[in-house]
Amino acid sequence: MTPGKEYTLKSTYRKYFGGLCALLLALAIATPLFAAEKPAMTSGQAPAVTVSTPLAKPDPGGIATGGVADIAGSSANAPTREEIDRAGKSEPLAVKLADVIGHNRISINFAWTLVCGFLVMFMQVGFALVETGLCRAKNASHTMAMNMMIYCIGILGFWACGFAIQMGGVGGLPTLGGGQVLNGEFSFSLFGKSFGLFGTKGFFLSGGAYDMAVFAAFLFQMVFMDTAATIPTGAMAERFKFSAFCIYGFLMAGLIYPLFANWVWGGGWLSALGANFGLGHGHVDFAGSSVVHMTGGVCALAGVLALGPRIGKFAKDGSARPIPGHHIPMAITGTLILAFGWFGFNTGSTLAGTDLRIGVVAVNTMLASAAGAFSAMLCMWIKYGKPDLTMSANGLLAGLVAITAPCAFVNSVAAVGIGLFAGVLCCVSVFFFERIVKIDDPVGAISVHGACGAWGVLALGLFADGTYGNGFNNVKGMVKGLFYGDSGQFFAQCIGTLTNIIYVFAISYTIFRLIDLTIGMRVSPEVELEGLDRPEVAVEAYPDFNQRKTSF
Repeated sequence: MTPGKEYTLKSTYRKYFGGLCALLLALAIATPLFAAEKPAMTSGQAPAVTVSTPLAKPDPGGIATGGVADIAGSSANAPTREEIDRAGKSEPLAVKLADVIGHNRISINFAWTLVCGFLVMFMQVGFALVETGLCRAKNASHTMAMNMMIYCIGILGFWACGFAIQMGGVGGLPTLGGGQVLNGEFSFSLFGKSFGLFGTKGFFLSGGAYDMAVFAAFLFQMVFMDTAATIPTGAMAERFKFSAFCIYGFLMAGLIYPLFANWVWGGGWLSALGANFGLGHGHVDFAGSSVVHMTGGVCALAGVLALGPRIGKFAKDGSARPIPGHHIPMAITGTLILAFGWFGFNTGSTLAGTDLRIGVVAVNTMLASAAGAFSAMLCMWIKYGKPDLTMSANGLLAGLVAITAPCAFVNSVAAVGIGLFAGVLCCVSVFFFERIVKIDDPVGAISVHGACGAWGVLALGLFADGTYGNGFNNVKGMVKGLFYGDSGQFFAQCIGTLTNIIYVFAISYTIFRLIDLTIGMRVSPEVELEGLDRPEVAVEAYPDFNQRKTSF
């Protein structure tokens, strides 16, 4: 080894070692700083039965969580809090049994939420297969690497600050029997109303956030964030520099996604449009058509505009050239895995296995996916004389994306209609962005998740039938759409949709441009033509195969 190379290597080691030491020091300092609140009892006998509202104290052992208070008003014929108090004087044993029932109820919700979260995590496999299958063989390892590492990077970013920004001011997780420690929301007053912007509790899941309900919520919310973060990797595949991708991953998990998620799911200002201004129940998104899918789709649009099309995608006259994927069976397998995982995505958003609406949610999810695939197949069949398998797969995903927001609030007929429209919208949107806007999206992520995510949110504002959602976002009454008498709900959905487009695009494009100006977003033309596998991630996906490589 030459002296120059040895010096460079030593400098590199010093730099990374110093960064690692700084990270460990920061964690060592952060842990006691965020550990100011005293946890609840974690061992010994359980506390005495109480019907009072749980205090904002962490319960890491789950001993003090779930009790008689959690059955009051839990069903149509459940006893009220006053009735339980009266019974406690003459029938103390009955109250103790009710305490056990309440604990079991919370336990069922815990198991349900975690299992559904595991299903959503498995969707990462589906995304990896879809995106890799629709890309060329020379970039297969690189695409797989992005799909694997966005999961790992996303977990760390969301753990450090993303979860706190999103859920730090939610005020409680009733179905999980706790979470009152998440009571810090940064807000400002306007027109005499409070507008929540971001949470302030739960950084590093430390201190008061060391609570079993908070940890369960973290897992479920993390896999949702990971879904949003994965979407842009497909749109920017085959030319996205891996180092730039890593920076994007941390910023998506720690800033871009959590802010909008707070506004809708964390007690932020969009969720309060109903309570503050009488616009239905505020912006409602049951499982993430806007929070997850629109955020991913709009971010993907910003990234593709900053990155530019793949070499050779567009001819000199502006016409688009097809660049087929290398493994269609892989992509279809991934699509079916996503469809399976989506049952956890939508039904799990109840955060309660004791909420019997999960049956309606599951069936609506299934119907919309079938309708989306069918209408996309017919659309391509009518236009080109043959059904397009990849477009049918995207139609299935489009139906799933569109039903994600309204799945709990609509009937089966509306679910099929939402899916049918989503399948056609997906086809039209793909051609629009490719042929009119001249955007190169190898997997159709902008159309599937962005356009159809917006349609799903608006569809809720049209078709919500008033049979579910009493008290949603602290508004009395059931959620109703425009066609069922509540124009305010549709208006709130429009506000949320426009907010997502403006906010997510602005912050994402700014971040991508800053990355491009510093370390660069795109690989060199030589690397792009040769393939990103070996230059970017060191390992070729198919080293023993003779790959066909074109001039573009």
